[in-house]
Amino acid sequence: MFDYLLSIRFEYPYLLLIILLFIFCSIFCKAKIPTYIVPHLNIFAKNQASTNVFQGLLKYISIVGAIIALASPYTKLNTQLIKNDGIDIVLSLDTSGSMKELGFNPLNPMESRFTVVKDIVKEFIPKRVNDNISIVVFGTSVMMATPLSFDKDAQLEIIDYLDVGVVGDKTALIDSLVSSTNILKSSKAKSKVIILLSDGADNSSTIPLEIALKLLNKYEIKVYTISIANSNKIILNQIATQTKGKSFSANSKEKLNEIYEEINKLETSKIENNKITLKNYLFFYPLFLAIMSLIILIYLKNKE
Repeated sequence: MFDYLLSIRFEYPYLLLIILLFIFCSIFCKAKIPTYIVPHLNIFAKNQASTNVFQGLLKYISIVGAIIALASPYTKLNTQLIKNDGIDIVLSLDTSGSMKELGFNPLNPMESRFTVVKDIVKEFIPKRVNDNISIVVFGTSVMMATPLSFDKDAQLEIIDYLDVGVVGDKTALIDSLVSSTNILKSSKAKSKVIILLSDGADNSSTIPLEIALKLLNKYEIKVYTISIANSNKIILNQIATQTKGKSFSANSKEKLNEIYEEINKLETSKIENNKITLKNYLFFYPLFLAIMSLIILIYLKNKE
């Protein structure tokens, strides 16, 4: 309780000097205000003959309470705000027919490449706590599976429904870059990233690679490329190099998992802690006490 009282501060502490002025006037000021000018104001006049101890106490409580309320007492509440400076990420996944191939996971040879990819991506997404994520899949055509969002639960649920051939069996790799760019081009994030995974050469895109690269650089989008199996590593290396990203190659589930872990470390989200001070104002309590004391004092005076 004592510590709490010591923690109280005042918004306008100089107003407390009025209390000293009031005490000084109570002792040394002898002038009286005629009651016919302002009724009831004579209750503040110092009249030893007619004022008993209780009424005098009420008078002091009402005045001191009002002055304390005017000084606006408060206690501090320190609150920490977390500012997330996240990254906007598009996960572009190959769902062409070749992703049905088995043997990518030595521990479970009957798993298809795409099943392995889904498992690893589902582990990657929850780690990006502060980031917006969108999922794009491409085959003969391109489809946005999820929009750019913080909703990790929805993204994980959608991944379960994705399968090989959902947008055709060919590989529109370059078109997927353009679609991913369209998702990110309006982003206000300081860092925009595409993680592109493919296991084959582009054989279905309608947009030239040069156009895609110009768009990526125009909107300052970094591309990490991951090639698995017999994908066209030359094009993937070119895309990563010209967008200031990095190119990776995986031949097993373990290696693919390591790649996503490395990307997770390369693209970190900045978190800033800003402390602000909230004030819990307490003026109501002395004000209420002052008003109640004044009401009681007026009532007692009127009874005399």
